[in-house]
Amino acid sequence: MTKLDGRTAKLRISTKIACLYGAILFVMLCVMSFVTGLGIYFSYYNQAEHEMQLSIRNVMRHMDDGTAFTREFWFNEPIMPGVILRVTDMSGQLLIDTDSHYPAIDDVNANVVQHKPLWASDHMQVSKLHNMVIYHAKIDTVYHGEVLQLHFYRTITADESFLRHLQLLVLLGTVLSFILALFAGYFVSSRILRPIRTLTQTARKIEVEKMDRRIPVPASHDELSELADTFNHMLDRLQAGFKQQQRFVSDASHELRTPVTVILGYSDLLSRWGRTDKEVLDEGIASIRSEAEDMQQLIEKLLFLARADQKRQVLHKENIELSELVADVLKKTQLVAKNHTVELKENEPGEIYADPVTIRQMIRIFLQNSEKYTPQGGHIWASSRRAPDGQHMLLELADDGIGIAKENQAKIFERFYRVDSSRTKAEGGVSGTGLGLSIAQWIAEQHDIKISIESDLGQGTKFILSIPLVGAAEPETV
Repeated sequence: MTKLDGRTAKLRISTKIACLYGAILFVMLCVMSFVTGLGIYFSYYNQAEHEMQLSIRNVMRHMDDGTAFTREFWFNEPIMPGVILRVTDMSGQLLIDTDSHYPAIDDVNANVVQHKPLWASDHMQVSKLHNMVIYHAKIDTVYHGEVLQLHFYRTITADESFLRHLQLLVLLGTVLSFILALFAGYFVSSRILRPIRTLTQTARKIEVEKMDRRIPVPASHDELSELADTFNHMLDRLQAGFKQQQRFVSDASHELRTPVTVILGYSDLLSRWGRTDKEVLDEGIASIRSEAEDMQQLIEKLLFLARADQKRQVLHKENIELSELVADVLKKTQLVAKNHTVELKENEPGEIYADPVTIRQMIRIFLQNSEKYTPQGGHIWASSRRAPDGQHMLLELADDGIGIAKENQAKIFERFYRVDSSRTKAEGGVSGTGLGLSIAQWIAEQHDIKISIESDLGQGTKFILSIPLVGAAEPETV
């Protein structure tokens, strides 16, 4: 059984379909042939039985009337065509015989079949002799005071021969149909599965460097076209993900290369002159520490995004008062951003269901972004108010900095993305990695927060966060 399963597993799907299709058709033909043959046999024997019973009734009726075997009796043809009547007395002497060429009564009785066919009547006998099949019945009766025996016969030899030829033809037709079904099934299945073979060949040709190949989608809207279309969409996503990964690795390498180069440069400088020149020593240590801190922040952001991509970033959500959290973050920002005016405008109360640590981190990212791209002396402000629908809080984080061009606003949440033409570092600003807004967007998505932007070059930027209030949505446990 194991060897058979192994051989079957190696067959092509088209071959399996053809064999299955042929086997099903073969079984159906065999069943239909058997049922048809059985029905024909029943029909022939039933017809013979009906003709004999009708002949028996006619003869018995005339015998009851006392008009049997008269000229008028034979003129009315009471016996059906094909039915033979023989009349004998109790001694076996033949009195009437409608066909003298028919086999003798003794011969017929001597060749009675012991096991009658299923389709034969229980009230009649079947005899086989000299390649003949005879259906017959015997009736004992009294006519004009004399005991007589009526023998009724009907030959069905021609019917048996026809049935045998019919069975042979049906058998040959079944075998030919099975063979044709195998070829037709293989041909049809091969054509049907051709797109799958094309898909397989295309998949083999696709490499990491050549992901632009696509499966030709059939014009017919069936399961195979859906499969090809789904496969193409999968390739599109894989290609986009691969390009994003390439860009991510390239940008991460670029971001790490600069501080590593600076650290190596200052290390070489310190090894040459740092031991004797205190000013060079202090400058080198300060620069190395600054670059190391930048690298640490970059690595922490990369680890955060990696955990987020792998769904391993844990959130501890609880009911918190948004106004208190916003006030605390703005207060600390005012202490840090000494070169800007940081102001908290209206701050309406509102309870939200969120992770306080990441919500605080998200707000701080937007404020730090404003600080980076707002010139010294610029204005940064925040406000929080209840939305008109009563189900959300609208948190606005704005600045009067250099702004973002309309065509670049959809890209600012991409990792490592920075718009040199419109979002360059303001004079005296701080450099960034381009990962902060990606982290902020992920945090917003985990809390069902909608982010919208109002900005233009030279007109400042406003981020509007629509945060669900407690009761607006069912709490989720992460």
